[in-house]
Amino acid sequence: MLRNMCLLFAKRIFYTMVVIGLMGAFFTACSTQNNWRTASRDPVGIAPEPSVTPEAIIQVYGARAYSWRGYFGIHTWIAVKPSNAESYTIYEVLGWRKRRQLPVLAIYNQIPDRRWFGNTPVILAEKRGSGVDNMIKRLAHAVDNYPYSREYTLWPGPNSNTFTAWISRNIPELELNLPATAIGKDYLGYRIFDVPPSGTGLQFSLLGILGFAVSSIEGLEFNFLGLVFGINLDPLVIKLPIAGNIQLDRAMLSTGP
Repeated sequence: MLRNMCLLFAKRIFYTMVVIGLMGAFFTACSTQNNWRTASRDPVGIAPEPSVTPEAIIQVYGARAYSWRGYFGIHTWIAVKPSNAESYTIYEVLGWRKRRQLPVLAIYNQIPDRRWFGNTPVILAEKRGSGVDNMIKRLAHAVDNYPYSREYTLWPGPNSNTFTAWISRNIPELELNLPATAIGKDYLGYRIFDVPPSGTGLQFSLLGILGFAVSSIEGLEFNFLGLVFGINLDPLVIKLPIAGNIQLDRAMLSTGP
């Protein structure tokens, strides 16, 4: 069984790297024809329509970052809709705002599931219904206390993923498991110990470039130069830089080829 697991893992890594290489070549070739002004920001239809969804909702989104940055990591943002609200409020950190001498933390009403400059978002965590209105109030308080609202550094942080991790540490009920590609999630500033982004367990981090995290949600993660390597046993997931989280099928591992 161990041999089969190792072989399957090696195959998955090889094929993932091949696909990433091909995608990189394709998008690099296309980059001369597109820019952020023409990249799609259309919604993809995964956010509930407020007019027919009275219950309270919190959603955490992630999408590959724009341009070459997307080969390495994702951009994340948070959307909330209190009970009976007619629109979503978006919370996210935007690095370009710093160049205009604005707070990098942006709060605005918008459709939450729009493409991130051409890249399709996915929902990383979602909470709906009873008790969520109270979570939304606590989330707003955590936003108000975000310590890096005027600071932004692409690597190792603080960046958009540092913000999302800050919120989820304060709202552990989100049970957010940020993927390995969420570079910046482990940035703790000058703190060395904290809970991981899920809000449970233990994390050690030196300025987001060296450390480890262990929890029932993240599993075991190691951070080296901001790149995350790790494993989670339930479900069985391997975490790698660039590739992100790779979920393995236990049935395949037990039966062999």
